[in-house]
Amino acid sequence: MELQRGKGKTPELGNIAISTSASSNVNADEQTMAQYNADARLMAEYEESGMSGEFFNYAASIPSAPKTLSTQAQMTAYLTKIQRSGFVQSFGCMLAIEESSFKIIGFSENCLGMLGLGNLAEVRESTGLIGIDGRTLFTPSSRGSLAQAVGSREISFMNPILVHSRTNNWAFYAILHRIDVGIVIDLEPLHSSDPASIHAATIQSQKLAVRAISRLQSLPGGDLGALCDTLVEDVQNLTGYDRVMVYKFHDDNHGEVMSEIRKSNLEPYLGVHYPATDIPQAARFLFKQNRIRMIYDCRAEPVKIIQSKELKQPICLVNSTLRAPHGCHCQYMGNMGSISSLVMALMVNNGEEMKLWGLAVCHHTKPRYTPFPLRYACEFLMQAFSLQLQMELQTVSQLEEKKIFRVQTLLSDMLLRDAPLGIVTQSPNIMNLVRCDGAALYYGGKCWLLGVTPTGSELQLIVEWLLKVLGDSMGLSTDSLADAGYPGAALLGDAVCGMAAARITSSNFLFWFRSHTANELKWGGAKHHPEDKDDGKMNPRLSFNTFLEIVSGRSMLWEATEINAIHSLQLIMRDSVQEIEESGSKHGVYSQSSECNDAELDELTSMAVEMVRLIETATAPIFGVDSAGLINGWNTKMCELIGLEVAEALGKSLISNVVHEDSREVVELLLHRALQGKEDKNVEVKLVKFGDITAEKTAMDRFIRMQGDYKAIIQSANPLMPPIFASDENACCSEWNAVMENLTGWMKHEIIGKMLPGEIFGSFCRLKGPDILTKFMILLYRAISGHDTEKLAFGFFNRKGEFVEVNLTASKRTDERGNVIGSLCFLQTVLLINDKESVVDQKKERELLSKELAYIIQEMKNPLSGIRFTHKLLQGSVISDDQKRFLETSDACERQILSLIDDGHFGSLEGDKTEIEVEEFVLGNVVNAVVSQVMNLLREKSLQFIYEIPEQIKTLCVYGDQMKLQLALSDFLVSIVDYAPSPDGWVEIKVSPGLKPIQDGNEYVHLEFRMAHPGKGLPSPLIEDMFRVKSHWTSHEGTALNISQKLLSMMNGNVRYIREQNKCYFQINLELKSRKSR
Repeated sequence: MELQRGKGKTPELGNIAISTSASSNVNADEQTMAQYNADARLMAEYEESGMSGEFFNYAASIPSAPKTLSTQAQMTAYLTKIQRSGFVQSFGCMLAIEESSFKIIGFSENCLGMLGLGNLAEVRESTGLIGIDGRTLFTPSSRGSLAQAVGSREISFMNPILVHSRTNNWAFYAILHRIDVGIVIDLEPLHSSDPASIHAATIQSQKLAVRAISRLQSLPGGDLGALCDTLVEDVQNLTGYDRVMVYKFHDDNHGEVMSEIRKSNLEPYLGVHYPATDIPQAARFLFKQNRIRMIYDCRAEPVKIIQSKELKQPICLVNSTLRAPHGCHCQYMGNMGSISSLVMALMVNNGEEMKLWGLAVCHHTKPRYTPFPLRYACEFLMQAFSLQLQMELQTVSQLEEKKIFRVQTLLSDMLLRDAPLGIVTQSPNIMNLVRCDGAALYYGGKCWLLGVTPTGSELQLIVEWLLKVLGDSMGLSTDSLADAGYPGAALLGDAVCGMAAARITSSNFLFWFRSHTANELKWGGAKHHPEDKDDGKMNPRLSFNTFLEIVSGRSMLWEATEINAIHSLQLIMRDSVQEIEESGSKHGVYSQSSECNDAELDELTSMAVEMVRLIETATAPIFGVDSAGLINGWNTKMCELIGLEVAEALGKSLISNVVHEDSREVVELLLHRALQGKEDKNVEVKLVKFGDITAEKTAMDRFIRMQGDYKAIIQSANPLMPPIFASDENACCSEWNAVMENLTGWMKHEIIGKMLPGEIFGSFCRLKGPDILTKFMILLYRAISGHDTEKLAFGFFNRKGEFVEVNLTASKRTDERGNVIGSLCFLQTVLLINDKESVVDQKKERELLSKELAYIIQEMKNPLSGIRFTHKLLQGSVISDDQKRFLETSDACERQILSLIDDGHFGSLEGDKTEIEVEEFVLGNVVNAVVSQVMNLLREKSLQFIYEIPEQIKTLCVYGDQMKLQLALSDFLVSIVDYAPSPDGWVEIKVSPGLKPIQDGNEYVHLEFRMAHPGKGLPSPLIEDMFRVKSHWTSHEGTALNISQKLLSMMNGNVRYIREQNKCYFQINLELKSRKSR
């Protein structure tokens, strides 16, 4: 065997440059639909080539597929072929039944042979098995097992079910899942029919998976490659396949082999990049639904499904374990010498939904069957790996953010001493800020070049082009200057393909450049010889070459974190240069000053504010202390880490109040050295954990520490006794105390001997999803294996349908010799919710609220009609521009009310059912309308109002939903005014333009709104309401803020509330289209 691993970071590739996360969201749906279109076109061409007998040239078809729209018929045929193909693999057989009656509505043709039904009278006398009671095909005990599974609400937790055919007594694994017309039963033959040996094999598979999970969890953080290498080794040890790969999907949907283990006689695929069409979007959708997929033999003829004529469409096979692969995929596998495969989904949470990050792919050169329990163990391993991957990706992001933050700090310091040339003449320089091949400063008609860049004269031409196309925008980012429309792109060649430009004054710019993507790509495969002919057959080498053609003339994409870093430096640089130009002094451009004047002090203040913002929004815990050791900086991640809120932390002594007594001497020494300018790294310290310690938790901890007979603990009559259950070494329940009976509603005699993961917690006590089951299994098996475990936030539905939230702790159980014989588990109850009653109550509450709102809406319409009539009369008498502007503002406010009334947003916003409309509007009109809604309140509270909006923003025409944007911004500004201290306070609104990315021929302007006030800021519960931290809102203000932040999210924006020492503010980032498609 050979283990190979990719080195370094992989470039992100794509067709369109994206400058921020918001614009990524804008383009995601369009990109996905475009890829569906390309997939459908390729599928149609493949099918046509098969019917006509012509050869399907994959390489020639890929580049043209996205450019040619598929017809509706082609798209429908494509999706039907993938999801409802009408064929299954031949290693098993399939039944489809009506759920209520068990009547067969579909079956695979090989059922008759596998189930021994060829001589049955009822089969001979009817059209196959259609209409027969499916239970009659199995033994009596099997019928009972199937009936129990079908009656279960979460049918997937019951799989697999051991059943026997009535006629030939063959043993099968029955794997059930629900579909739109009933239930599909996949039947996979077993070599052994002994339940004990089958159960032992299942337990052994799960134990091997837990051992692999322990290896993953023991790896040091910060090395994604090592994590992937460990996974492929463990999967190969579990399954025995010839080749195992980790396959990652990039942001533009293309794939890359990140890690690989293989037999030495197989060609390596490590480093191969595949076009997005190699794994179609419809197939990726299937992997999100059914996260493990086995192909036993790609050469075998698929078996046809016979179904009832009453069914209107083919039976859905999305979750079927037997679904036959498409012929195109079989041909690809055959061309690469692979006969069988096992593919598992790698999912991560991107903050909004579960995203398919990649796949773990196994290939074998012979037919290979992996039993369902082993596949289930592999899926269990994948879910655990995905959790580890999620943490690793967060760590990588934090390290990247930390590096950017450090470079920004150094660059800002250089600007104080030598603005603006310090950032290009000293080290580090602007090339160190983001990944690039070159960078440049264009200032005062002169060029300072670093690395691989255009020449000075070529850069001058780029500046002239930017001044023409940018308009009022502050920059541009693209991975292809040619696609962005730059006429001189061809002359720059592959050396300069991608560019990020940030305008620092009207005619001065910062630049970052990237070279052709192919320079970054490496493949560990065999070298390509000139005499090797490309026959157009689908295989990895052809896919790699085709991919290189697709990305020709492109660079890596600019990631959101990189653009944000550029934007932050742009703001600092812009303020610094503006002060130099306003003072009329060019001293900072041509020489280095040793004196600290007022301008530098102002710049220091500006930089400090920016540093505070970066600390507050960082994804790592960060705090600061003054020279006396008192806390003067405390970000939200620190709050999450130890449970101490910002307001409570500021001013406390770090050593006395926050550091644990075991670490106080160490921290005191660290602070002393830091004040002397000495740096220390990677020092481990203990911090105090803030929060309530309940009597129940204290009792539980005492019980865990106790030695001796655990039965005495379980049977104790202590009123503080927590719910306790125990397992044997096979994860079957061996204890279930009286408190567990009361909490779950299930009696001890009903539970003892049953499997804890899947059967007890899964079937008896329903869970909300497979992810929580995975976490429970990891915890349980780690305890059984003798490893230390951490507390798990767990939840399940009890027998009454109430949802129970608990904290679960598991520890190993040992015999008198110290051998691990199982686990002992304690629950600490957090919350119990009656699911049925809460649903009914919520429904009644909503009905009552709807009636009240309908009345309010009707009563609002009448006086509003009078206001609109008066408004129209006044329009005819308007004389001055000011009067006209006042009427426009009044009209915008009235339209805001009408949009709420006419669209009925009261009920739809909470449920995310509202639609975003797109119209052209002037941004200044929105800002004026928003400001007008707080003017009376400002006067009542005697607040100073600071209004800083550039002139180009006021006149900027953009496209979006004007009324919803106006509604959201006004809610945030009203909250700022409401909580500003009176009468000596102030309120500030500031709008800043950012970089302008070009995307699909459209231009998007990035806007940052800051709404600030002094003092302590908004109450923490209100901010929790805004982000729906708790399950229920606690105030009407919180409801409004929550809806407003949802609206911003739907418009591809985001909002943060930031607390600083002297002020607090909403920071709203938004991208709006500023130019229609060309």
